[in-house]
Amino acid sequence: MAKPVIEPITDQTLPEFAAFLESNMPVSRSAPDWISGLQKNWCETRPNYGFMMRDEGKIVGGIGAYYADRVIRGQNEKFCNITSWCVLDSHRKFSMQLAMNVVAQPGYHFTDFSPTKVVAGTLQFFKFKSMDEAVVVMPNFPLPSFGGRVLTEPLEIERSLRGEMLKIWKDHALFPWLQHLIVGKPDDWCHIIFKRGEFKGLPCANVIYMSDGQVFNRYSSCLSWHFFWQGMMSTHVERRVLTKMPKLSAVRTGFNAKQFLSTTLAASDMDYLYSETVALDL
Repeated sequence: MAKPVIEPITDQTLPEFAAFLESNMPVSRSAPDWISGLQKNWCETRPNYGFMMRDEGKIVGGIGAYYADRVIRGQNEKFCNITSWCVLDSHRKFSMQLAMNVVAQPGYHFTDFSPTKVVAGTLQFFKFKSMDEAVVVMPNFPLPSFGGRVLTEPLEIERSLRGEMLKIWKDHALFPWLQHLIVGKPDDWCHIIFKRGEFKGLPCANVIYMSDGQVFNRYSSCLSWHFFWQGMMSTHVERRVLTKMPKLSAVRTGFNAKQFLSTTLAASDMDYLYSETVALDL
């Protein structure tokens, strides 16, 4: 077998790559939906949509990529989030070379938030590190809590937030599969992004993002009350983002660990903003 050609995915070749994903990814998503999802961009200059392999002109594999310019601990940082890694069985032996083209791009911190065990093993060859995959499950109770409020109306949220918190809200409010709220009080808000899910046959809230773990802890009972009366019986939060363990909680493990590669940032600096987790309805 001749060595396939690896090339960046461009505006011109994105539709072709999207059609490849529609035919070969184990999720039901149309090519137009793949295009719409992969076109989300949060950086000044986007270098590509990822990389793909061709063999005799035919696409045989590819990796999508999201790029974002972020401010982390007061510093400007550049992120590349890997998504939709798909290679035909006939060309799996070239997967490493495909990944190498992505991570060889200088100046980026790299993340992969949906790796299979095989993909995670491949990424660790490139010195990717695993993040704590444990999820804390907290039961929600119908007990009123005083001292804090929960705001869910978009106009109320927008009027209440300032600075980077307001920017994050505006950048993520457009995705219909994400739900937003803020909990706390003026000048002490925690912005939460979550999805409705199901746990043991009952509705639950899966928290994707929280802006401040300490504020979350202060008003967790208020949030529990709100979620309960919205029909969600439990709240699920990754352990690594909590500043302390709730008294009434359980820990779930056994998930595929998310991966990141950075020489200057830690796992605590990683979140799911500006990534496939928000841009695609996973």
